[in-house]
Amino acid sequence: MTPEDRLPGPELPESGPRQPQDLDVLPYGSYYEPPEPPGGYGYDATYSGYGGARFLEQHWPTVSQTASGYGPEAVREPVHEYGHEAAGSDDPPTMELAQPVPPEEVHYPYPQPEPGEAPGPLYVVGDVHGYLDELLAALHQQGLIDAEGHWSAGRSRLWFLGDFTDRGPDGIGVIDLVMQLAAEAAAAGGYCRALMGNHELLFLGAARYGDEPVQSTAGTASFLAAWRLNGGQQSDLERLESHHVSWLSRLPAIALEDGHLLLHSDTTAYLEYGASLDDVNEAVHRLLADEGADEWWDAFRRFTKRFAFRGPAGAQAVHELLGAYGGHRVVHGHSPIPYLTGSTHAEDGVPPHVPGPYIYADELAVAMDGGVTMEGRLLVARLPLD
Repeated sequence: MTPEDRLPGPELPESGPRQPQDLDVLPYGSYYEPPEPPGGYGYDATYSGYGGARFLEQHWPTVSQTASGYGPEAVREPVHEYGHEAAGSDDPPTMELAQPVPPEEVHYPYPQPEPGEAPGPLYVVGDVHGYLDELLAALHQQGLIDAEGHWSAGRSRLWFLGDFTDRGPDGIGVIDLVMQLAAEAAAAGGYCRALMGNHELLFLGAARYGDEPVQSTAGTASFLAAWRLNGGQQSDLERLESHHVSWLSRLPAIALEDGHLLLHSDTTAYLEYGASLDDVNEAVHRLLADEGADEWWDAFRRFTKRFAFRGPAGAQAVHELLGAYGGHRVVHGHSPIPYLTGSTHAEDGVPPHVPGPYIYADELAVAMDGGVTMEGRLLVARLPLD
């Protein structure tokens, strides 16, 4: 099969309608975006003025979706072990990522790494937002899971960048899958880990505080109202159990892997919670365990900010984070790539074109939210990206 016979991404399974609202909003529709610089951003400058911004394009084979599976021949039973154009004609340069190597067969218990043995390859997953079938398809295409939805990547390392729920049809199913893969990967000598996104804060807040008033900068609000405003699914709230809450509450907010500073949100708000990775994660965990609704809301508000790495000052913002926490490049989710590039839905209704991860801010930042909620792509990529 030639590249011309392939699609620029896996077909999106028909798991449910996309929500029209994609960017997070707080009460009264206040978007969390930094003030626009004088003269505006100029979306056509995305490809030339954002410090060598470019897409990394991967020609993914077509993944056919049927009612009984997510792969060409897959028949899958539910896996729940824990319960239940851009503007103008200047297209960004693209390059084809290496095709994934078929994983070695896993036999449990898998031998543990020898002392000094190099770790397995590193992968990251962008925002999922409840689109379980799309996630299964993307992980299977990369060779990380088998046709039944079980870990098949040996000692590989996998990080989810947060936002498992809201907008899509099965957020709890996504959480159950990630928890299952974490156990299976550990048994295979690898690992599957996850960051806390702003929607984890929102979802947990809705479950814990409900309609209890909180003091918002836009006036009195509540977690439940904000959660519904941002695509909260009642079925997820009804299926949320204590083990989900416990697992979500312990997720780190920030991590460093192979020189990649992994974040959910493209914001410098992490600096407000500590001068080291441990400080930030301990501060967030302490807040979730002990503080009240107003403090929790303030954390959600801070981590809902976005676009700090976009525009002329973007590289400087990345340098602030790297200087504090280490690493040579930030990898984040949160802000959908079509919004970063100004290539949201065209007037004719054509979905945005998202060929792969997006590198920008003097090539110091990698965006991984492919905009699955707006008919873009659910991205899974192997690091490093060059």
